[in-house]
Amino acid sequence: MRIGLQVPSFTWPGGPAEIGSRLAEIGRTADEAGFASLWVMDHFFQIRGVGPVEDPMLESYSTLSYLAGVTKRARLGTLVTGVIYRHPGILVKTVSTLDVLSGGRAYFGIGAAWFEREARGLGVPFPPIKERFEWLEETLQIAKQMWSGSTAPYASRHHHLAETLNRPQPLTKPHPPILVGGMGERKTLRLVAQYADACNLFAFAGVDVLRTKLAVLQRHCEALGRPYEEIERTALGTVNLAPGGMTAAQVIEWCHTLSDVGIQHLIVNMPNVHEIWPLEVFGREIIPAVAAF
Repeated sequence: MRIGLQVPSFTWPGGPAEIGSRLAEIGRTADEAGFASLWVMDHFFQIRGVGPVEDPMLESYSTLSYLAGVTKRARLGTLVTGVIYRHPGILVKTVSTLDVLSGGRAYFGIGAAWFEREARGLGVPFPPIKERFEWLEETLQIAKQMWSGSTAPYASRHHHLAETLNRPQPLTKPHPPILVGGMGERKTLRLVAQYADACNLFAFAGVDVLRTKLAVLQRHCEALGRPYEEIERTALGTVNLAPGGMTAAQVIEWCHTLSDVGIQHLIVNMPNVHEIWPLEVFGREIIPAVAAF
């Protein structure tokens, strides 16, 4: 099993003036500790469950580009990009740029978006969910076309591109891994099977739910003639190594349980990540122990 790190909050001691230096320290430490990937949310307002909506929130691709400059090995991605926030052609160009400048370390995380308040607040169209899923599928098609090297037109219900020119192409071949986030059985997991290289599920849902979702994904793959094993199975969870939280041994056991279900890449966020020592514990005790799972 591989371990990734998500940074969903930037509310740290020192306030905005210290965010850049603290984030750089987090990124470098995680990279050196052996984390396989680094992720940020694609939000503009803080989300419920993490903090008040007014808490600091950084734009995701600027943040990933900054992390690319202070790291060497970890892959970089959003968990996940809201499809409504950027025109698909510009989004694919943005991910391609991240991949080139990071030396081939980008993921393309994408989802249908859900946070209506930030969309309305910043003047972004927020169509009904059916339409957002149509946008998502079209965006996946556009990404595939742009990364194929084709410069042909693309036309669909919502998007019309006269020329899908994308130079330079990503360094990652055939393209940055496409990760579709979400657990919807009828639409989301079907899009994973049809277009994606990875899925992202919620570890906090529990092993029974994860087992069910992966079985649904496998059935979608069978229906489409897609090898299920081609898809990287990732999950997102929270680990608190502070006193009163989880111990390293408990995290290792949790990873073992998730691996038995079929999860290959566990992405964790940590409420005290800014203290740095939890990253060092992962690098010293947890990442080496779970590598064989």
